[in-house]
Amino acid sequence: MQSRNCLPSVRFLRRAIPVRHAVRFLRRAIPVRLIYGAYVVENASGIAMCGGCVQQEYPDRGSTCLETGSFLLNYVSCAKCNTRDFMLIANKTADEEDGEEIITYDHMCKNCHHVIAKHEYTFSVVDEYQEYTMLCMLCGRAEDSVSVLPDDPRQMAPLF
Repeated sequence: MQSRNCLPSVRFLRRAIPVRHAVRFLRRAIPVRLIYGAYVVENASGIAMCGGCVQQEYPDRGSTCLETGSFLLNYVSCAKCNTRDFMLIANKTADEEDGEEIITYDHMCKNCHHVIAKHEYTFSVVDEYQEYTMLCMLCGRAEDSVSVLPDDPRQMAPLF
């Protein structure tokens, strides 16, 4: 039996809340639904993610971009089966478009296979810098830029 707490369904829709996230590669509103007390977010792929499973949605992680793994400190428990166990990484895909590598996967409950969040990680080389970005309801949002040169020109101290 499936729980009604976290399944996206129009018939359970009470209200829609537009939310905007200040992430460089995501420039559109993400529809958020409040369904029986649990927030369900539909991402660009149409995959539903549950806001009832995490302490804080899209926490700011600074420059910590995870290509794989999970941020377990932000995980409360599965809203569907109410257990706090390890998560599975499922539906992992790696695509390359115009020199940009995009890795996506789902964080799923080990017990009931409930989709907790969808993780998106991007890597690209722009000018002389490696650009990393991450967006995930569980792991958070982060951006990082690293120079490909041995000495980072941004970190160089002026001579005079």
